Amino acid sequence: MKEATKDTIRIILAILLPPLGVFLQVGLKLHFWINIILTLLGFIPGIIHAVYIILTRGNSRISA
Repeated sequence: MKEATKDTIRIILAILLPPLGVFLQVGLKLHFWINIILTLLGFIPGIIHAVYIILTRGNSRISA
């Protein structure tokens, strides 16, 4: 699957459930936990952070 398609799927998931989109991009690292906190404080900040991480991280997670 092309990376652009994977990013599109991650962004859609990030809009529905922001921590899931971040988890798929970086795993259980610091940004995942930051996103959980942002999502609990307000859903919109969680979405913004998730989309930002997906768009700026590129291929940081190795897919199996």
